[in-house]
Amino acid sequence: MTVHQDNKAVVKAYFKAMSKADATSVSSVMKEYISDDYTFYGVHPYNQQSSRDKVAEIVWQPLLEAVTAMQRREDVFMAGESEIAGDNWVMSMGHFTGLLDGEWMGIRPTRKMINIRYAEFNCVEDGKITQTGLWIDIIGVMHQCGINPLPPQTAASFVYPGPQTHDGIINDVQPSEEAVKTLAVLNQMIDDLSSLNISGNDRCPPEVLARTWHQDMTWYGPAGIGASYTIERYQEQHQYPFREGLSGKVFNGHVSRFAEGNYACFFGWPNLSNQPTGGFMGLPGGNVSADMRVVDVYRREGDKLKENWVLIDIPYWLLQQGVDIIERTRSIVNPS
Repeated sequence: MTVHQDNKAVVKAYFKAMSKADATSVSSVMKEYISDDYTFYGVHPYNQQSSRDKVAEIVWQPLLEAVTAMQRREDVFMAGESEIAGDNWVMSMGHFTGLLDGEWMGIRPTRKMINIRYAEFNCVEDGKITQTGLWIDIIGVMHQCGINPLPPQTAASFVYPGPQTHDGIINDVQPSEEAVKTLAVLNQMIDDLSSLNISGNDRCPPEVLARTWHQDMTWYGPAGIGASYTIERYQEQHQYPFREGLSGKVFNGHVSRFAEGNYACFFGWPNLSNQPTGGFMGLPGGNVSADMRVVDVYRREGDKLKENWVLIDIPYWLLQQGVDIIERTRSIVNPS
């Protein structure tokens, strides 16, 4: 077995043990699979932590208390060596599915089925998880519960599917040259965006995207923005509002970026910094340069990108501008 197959086995065993855990046992499960020297990167209000016991307390215990019979329903599972630091990661993306029987993030229990969109990165060293990056789309859960904390989205809101090709669960060893091809396309796309930032061109023609994207691309963005289909509709419903509504865009780099087969993924801490000038997500501008923590997962088809799942820690981005969207939701819809 390769190191990536070994690491997948570790993470699969961890996930299996976590699926059987409850709020009282989750800490002991984490102790078995997670190293003493541990770094956790999470969305607001989790943020960065350095203790697995603290992560059990603030992340998993409240979730397991609120969501009955929770399942991890994966759409993508992959592993690889990060081209950032050379460490080895396993990434899982999909939904946590269960019954919302308790309060969570200020949201009242509905006693109905809920799908919590997630992406989880785990760095494995010597058979133990040493780092985790966990993104959860909290606003997407609010939408499912009838709460709309932001103005109407420019794109579509729904529970997103996995890959069109249904091959995102990568259990077998993949040819190394396929990962090289995927990263080459991804990095070209990143370079193209960096060039736009430098040039100040916030309304590039579709031909710029067509260098690295299929015409019938699908972009599954975070709740608050939504999903769009085809290059032209993606530009109309996300790229132009994003680029024209934010100034001073700075790319800060990634913590992890890797590929396996025709899939690739990355996350940063933070990826981007920008200043809202007004209009993005229907919100006013301001004088604050705010950081964006972002996850991207890609599927390559041929020599271009076909599908892209994106999670942005929008609650943290808003918090830096003085709006605590979680506490505001709690105080309005669940004041008790």
